[in-house]
Amino acid sequence: MEITRPTPTGKEIKLDSAQMLVSKTNAKGDIVYSNDCFVDISGYSKEELIGTPHNILRHPDMPRVVFYLMWKEIRRGNNIIAVVKNLSKSGDHYWVTTDFEIKKTRDGKIRNYMAFRQGAPRNVVKVIEPLYRTMLEIEAKDGMDGSAEYFEKFLEAKGISYDEFIKELATPKGITSMFFQKMKKLFSD
Repeated sequence: MEITRPTPTGKEIKLDSAQMLVSKTNAKGDIVYSNDCFVDISGYSKEELIGTPHNILRHPDMPRVVFYLMWKEIRRGNNIIAVVKNLSKSGDHYWVTTDFEIKKTRDGKIRNYMAFRQGAPRNVVKVIEPLYRTMLEIEAKDGMDGSAEYFEKFLEAKGISYDEFIKELATPKGITSMFFQKMKKLFSD
């Protein structure tokens, strides 16, 4: 099914911290499952989502290098936490912190990816939004390589890796962490 990307409205959908948006994709990134919360927030029906590449939710404010880094890690079978601005069918956007679970076959090949999302806390968005804006401006001028180089220098200046930066910034803590882990266990195969 062909879905046309909506035009961004600039309006933000505020997510409740208790909401867990869950989707599963096959190894190619096509959606094969979505929970009701994911369906509701995305604005698409389950029928529209199933079989569609997950990037239908990609907001144009997101630098491509973030997805490159994310897919590079999960295709290696490594979990990664990412902060992402998604685009709903209405054109409104929502910020999420995404944690992955990679499912493999008995012979070690990747079968599918489970993505568990919660609303990104305001303090996280305050840090990440201007960073992504700068990266996107660089990307428009110098391509994804220029954006990646800027991001690498940003991380080097902090003395941490991407994964460490995002974990430090966005990993759920305390009771939110316990809730997140229970929800992951509930939705896992």
